[in-house]
Amino acid sequence: MAAIVVSVASTLVASSSRYSSSSTSILFTKLRSSSPFLRFSLAVTPFCSRKGRLMAHTLAQANLGLTYPAGIEAPKISFAAKDIDVTEWKGDILAVGVTEKDLAKDENSKFHNSILKKLDSQLGGLLAEASSEEDFTGKAGQSTVLRLPGLGSKRVGLIGLGQSASTPAAFRGLGEAVAAAAKSTQASDVAIVLASSEGLSAESKLNSATAIASGTVLGLYEDNRYKSESKKPALKSVDILGLGTGPELEKKLKFAEDVSSAVIFGRELVNSPANVLTPAVLAEEASKIASLYSDVFSAKILNAEQCKELKMGSYLGVAAASANPPHFIHLCYKPPGGPAKVKLALVGKGLTFDSGGYNIKTGPGCSIELMKFDMGGSAAVLGAAKAIGQIKPSGVEVHFIVAACENMISGTGMRPGDILTASNGKTIEVNNTDAEGRLTLADALVYACNQGVEKIVDLATLTGACVVALGPSIAGIFTPSDDLAKEVIAASEASGEKLWRLPLEESYWESMKSGVADMVNTGGRPGGAITAALFLKQFVDEKVQWMHIDLAGPVWNDKKRAATGFGISTLVEWVLKNSS
Repeated sequence: MAAIVVSVASTLVASSSRYSSSSTSILFTKLRSSSPFLRFSLAVTPFCSRKGRLMAHTLAQANLGLTYPAGIEAPKISFAAKDIDVTEWKGDILAVGVTEKDLAKDENSKFHNSILKKLDSQLGGLLAEASSEEDFTGKAGQSTVLRLPGLGSKRVGLIGLGQSASTPAAFRGLGEAVAAAAKSTQASDVAIVLASSEGLSAESKLNSATAIASGTVLGLYEDNRYKSESKKPALKSVDILGLGTGPELEKKLKFAEDVSSAVIFGRELVNSPANVLTPAVLAEEASKIASLYSDVFSAKILNAEQCKELKMGSYLGVAAASANPPHFIHLCYKPPGGPAKVKLALVGKGLTFDSGGYNIKTGPGCSIELMKFDMGGSAAVLGAAKAIGQIKPSGVEVHFIVAACENMISGTGMRPGDILTASNGKTIEVNNTDAEGRLTLADALVYACNQGVEKIVDLATLTGACVVALGPSIAGIFTPSDDLAKEVIAASEASGEKLWRLPLEESYWESMKSGVADMVNTGGRPGGAITAALFLKQFVDEKVQWMHIDLAGPVWNDKKRAATGFGISTLVEWVLKNSS
């Protein structure tokens, strides 16, 4: 497997002889003023026990190392949509999103683009001169921030959008670049304008503003909960110019707030280490979502005995070696105002740590030190649950399911060669204990089908093979349903996340056959991502539309050494498309 992701912060504390697990409170609140601003506030505040924090040497050492997340004061950003002349705006940075075409000049080195021409006129030609000297061509990823006198803004930033900009990913990237510029200059007030917005439809303007706002929030955010010192961002307000105003745009910015808060929640789940996050803590975070949105959510957390009653031998086999007991998480969203037209299930792999078991991860590139991220699928599912609880779509019932556990090594653990029996009665010969995620998902998928759902999407950091095939930025999708593929791909295009459909080649199943059981749990290196998906297919009812998403690559950013929150935005978009 090739996992990615992990968890939220929790503390295990001692109170007399009894131990209880309490987790980090992640609060993402919106503040409204009389102006059409939307303010985003992120606060991470660990709860304290009634009798203090102590190191707990018990079966569940959630605070091993005396590590606790710091309480960090939340950055607050106000977003306002304004229709004013760019030369009249006053603040720290006026950021202009420009394409390569926008930078075209005439024979006198004057810009053709009307906004750049107007700004350059106010600056006495310095903008055109400086952009040439900086060798700024407008390519995607390029940016330059210039301190030029002559405007109400202290600085002018040029942010490259490439040859053209029409996708959510491009505009989200613009917001991220602006956030980076604001951090480097300690800017407090920023405005963002597109050099060419005249050709955009009203709907495109709304979607562009949404993506810009999301990118700015996510670009500004840094998870500093586990650092002894952290720098507080200075950015307080962002004005979006030239993309419209009014209640429809305010609604879109509210949507950006909800999804951004969910993505940040997912990132924090992924970033928290395995000595802080345990299956119990992940279950507690899920229960908090249900409690926070109790008008539409209910929660059911199954313990090992209850899972045994449901004959989840595949899942329990993986969990057997760990001192931290498994917790099977089931959140159910029911829409306000009437019965649902469609029932969906989102199933996430929930390995809070994966050692590989007796097939322990060893050698260069095994990434065992990153295996906290092996619950990236569950982070996506719970992040989506948080957003859905805030948005409250009608007409759709959604089940959020996570089989949370650890894959460890002990005398009670499963061994290579053991045979497990899943809850649908199928038997599995374990020929590799490091192919454990699919074993937990097997029982989770059977459970999801038993909820009477019509469509299931599962997400997992399942295989290194998928990373080899598609690299670090694209998730692989597998489904026998063309209709479901179209739905989820359309959702990913709206979210700006990248998916690529890979084949479910049935002939490859030959490599998954066992001489002593119904199947083995891994078919070897060739086509590893495909055979893993074929394994999961054995546990899905044929009447249910099903998709598997292998997000082992894009769930983690190696450059930033942090989680991405991948999958959450796409899942939210998909649920909303099914609600309409």
